[in-house]
Amino acid sequence: MTEANWRWWPRSLFARLSLILLAGLVLAHAFSFVLIVQERTQAATKMMIGYMEQDVSSSVALLDRLPAAERALWLPRLERRTYGFILGSGTTGVAPDEMLSTQVAAAMEDAIGTHYKLSANALPGENEHLQVHLQLSDGSPLTIDVRPRRMPVSAWLVAALFAELLLLALLSWLAVRQATRPLQQLASAADSLGPDLAPTRLAEDGPTEVARAATAFNAMQDRIARYMTERMQILAAISHDLQTPITRMRLRADLMEDTDHRATLQRNLQEMEALVREGVSYARTLQGSSEPPRKLDPDALLDSLMLDYVDAGEKVSLEGKIGAPLVTRPLALRRILTNLIDNALKFSGSAELAVTGAQSGRVSISVLDRGEGIPADRLEAVFQPFYRLEASRNRSTGGTGLGLAIARQLALAMDAELTLHRREGGGLEARLTLPAEAA
Repeated sequence: MTEANWRWWPRSLFARLSLILLAGLVLAHAFSFVLIVQERTQAATKMMIGYMEQDVSSSVALLDRLPAAERALWLPRLERRTYGFILGSGTTGVAPDEMLSTQVAAAMEDAIGTHYKLSANALPGENEHLQVHLQLSDGSPLTIDVRPRRMPVSAWLVAALFAELLLLALLSWLAVRQATRPLQQLASAADSLGPDLAPTRLAEDGPTEVARAATAFNAMQDRIARYMTERMQILAAISHDLQTPITRMRLRADLMEDTDHRATLQRNLQEMEALVREGVSYARTLQGSSEPPRKLDPDALLDSLMLDYVDAGEKVSLEGKIGAPLVTRPLALRRILTNLIDNALKFSGSAELAVTGAQSGRVSISVLDRGEGIPADRLEAVFQPFYRLEASRNRSTGGTGLGLAIARQLALAMDAELTLHRREGGGLEARLTLPAEAA
């Protein structure tokens, strides 16, 4: 049976360990309690039977020696909590079937049966009740009315057991919390390690295993940050070094007499410059944006962005308002929306911006188009760097393959989410969801 079939089984490690530990402690406690009660019951039964043997044999001997007229006066004195005497034949019934009654009857027979002929029978009722019949020396019938009782349970015992169970539950919770808290801290630190590579240092203390895991995690963060920094520096150095040969090649192209060859070379150089520029931009976004968050009017930013495209003769429209200030990174937000709008214009000729105000603490900005769209199985793949749907490798139709990758990295640095969705009737929706944190 797989774990999925256990629908009642909790998902979190904290709940599982708490349940296992508490159940084990409760079962061990219950088992110990049953053993102790059983032992006490047996000990109390043996003491009761032993005391009863001596006391009953003495009482029967006393009643046998007393005159018949005085025996009734002694009966109250000989009465005990678990038995008494009746001057008569008593009540008949069936043989004792309860274990305690059988033990009591056997003890009576061992104690006084050597002098008197005994017979024992059980009486009907909810509790154990038996009578032992015999005849005294003068032939008078005597009945021993026995009411054996189990070991009594103190009234405070239930409350004490409940308090003990609460104490066990509290100690189990504390023990499991102490054991699982480092895992929670490790998961939180891993989640906070975003594109900006701002590490959350874990305290390297506590138990040996926890301290070792924290040390390893901190070292891993440092290595990742170092590798990403080296990667950005390499790309930046390549970009810087390529500027000089590209400039020389452009000068040579300008001096060429062949117009067709010159135009082709200039176009290739422009594509190379664009590719280098986009590569450096992507490398920088991998370390997040150094731009500090600040308060802004998102509606004014969206209006300005739309008007810039309209002034350039592009078909861009805006619908909806956020209606509240936001704390975010304006340059990164503008770069994301620019990349999305440029893609929409490239593949459909027009773009629509749809804005949804704060809902559940989030703001949604969608860029919609009516182009050919993206196949459903490739909606996530297009966020990979240098991934292009257009297979001809023509930069004018397929681009560099870095626009969406840069937009996704900037969105992650802003604690936002960028997703793509197919539209009914054709086209694509690029939805940016960011926290509606007021200033």
